[in-house]
Amino acid sequence: MNARSKVAAARTPPARAETLLACTCNCFSSVGMLLYNKLAIEAFPLECSLVWMQLAFATLVILCFAWPSIHIGSFRDLCRWSAVVPFYCGMLMTSILALKSAPMSLIIVMRNASPLAALAIERFYPAPLRISAPMLFSIMIMVAGAGMYVSQLPHEHLEGVGWVLLNSAVAVGDRLLQRLLLSKDQQPVDISRPGVILINNLCGLLPVGLLVLMHGEAAQLSQAYASLSSWGVLYIFLSCLIGVSLSYTGVWAQSLISATSFLVMVNANKFVIVGIEAFGLHAKALSPLQVAGASITILGGILYSMEREALEKEEPGEKGPLLPSGKP
Repeated sequence: MNARSKVAAARTPPARAETLLACTCNCFSSVGMLLYNKLAIEAFPLECSLVWMQLAFATLVILCFAWPSIHIGSFRDLCRWSAVVPFYCGMLMTSILALKSAPMSLIIVMRNASPLAALAIERFYPAPLRISAPMLFSIMIMVAGAGMYVSQLPHEHLEGVGWVLLNSAVAVGDRLLQRLLLSKDQQPVDISRPGVILINNLCGLLPVGLLVLMHGEAAQLSQAYASLSSWGVLYIFLSCLIGVSLSYTGVWAQSLISATSFLVMVNANKFVIVGIEAFGLHAKALSPLQVAGASITILGGILYSMEREALEKEEPGEKGPLLPSGKP
C-alpha cells in the first residue's frame, strides 16, 4: 500500500467519526471539569487535598473497571511516559489555584495564547506540523479577542493572572509531550489509554501527597470536611468523576489530532463557561466589548479548524491511527 493509500485509509468515515466523537466527549468533559472544579474549590478550599482526591479516585476507577485493558509495553515505555506526570500534576494544581483566585472567564481567555506557543514548539518535532499564514492569522484573531475580553475585567479579578499564566505554560508542555509520545508519526510509546491514565494518576499521588503535608492541609481536613454541605460533597464527587472522563477523552483526542489543534479545541469550547458564569451563576455581567471579544475568539477557532482540515488533506501523517492497534 503506497503512502497515498495509507493516508486515504486513515481518513475513512469511521476514522473521522472517531475523531469527532473523541473531541465532542472531551469538550463536554472539559467544560464540566472547569465548572465543577470552581464549585468544588469554593466549597472545599484545600487545593492540594482536592487534587489528591481526584488522582486517587481516577486510580481506583481504572484499577477496578479497566484492569484487563491496561497494557505497558516495556519498562522503557513506562520511564518515557513518566516524564508527563510532573506536567499533568502541575496542570491540575495550577488550574485549581487559578480557579481559587480568578474567575473562570479570565482563565479561558488567557489560555487562548497557548496554541501559538504550541505551534512554535511543534516545529522542532521529528515530523513537524505544516503551518500557513491563514493558520497564524486565525490564532492571532483569538489572541486579539482574548485581549478585548481581559481589558474590561475589574482589577480584583487580575489577582490570579500569575497562576493562569503558569497553568497555560504547563498545559502547553503537557500537550506537546503527550502528542510526542502518542502520535505514530512522532516517537510513540507502547502503552494503552487506560495504562497512560493509570500512570498519570498513580504516580501523581506521591508528589501531590507531599504537597498536602508541606502545606499543613492534613491538619485542616477534619474541619474542612465538617463545614462541607451536601452540595459541596456533590461538587467534589462530580469533579472527581468528570476528571476520569477528561483524562480518558484527553488522551483519546490527543492521539488523533495535533497538540495545537487540541489546544484550540479546548480553548474555543470553554467559552460556553463564559455564558454559564455570566448568566447561570450570576457572577458577573459581560460588557459589549467582552461579548465581542468572546465572539471574535470563537470565530478564530472556527477559522483555524477549517485551515487545519484543508492542510491535512494535502499532507500525510497527521490523521492516521496513533495508538498501537488492538489497544483501547
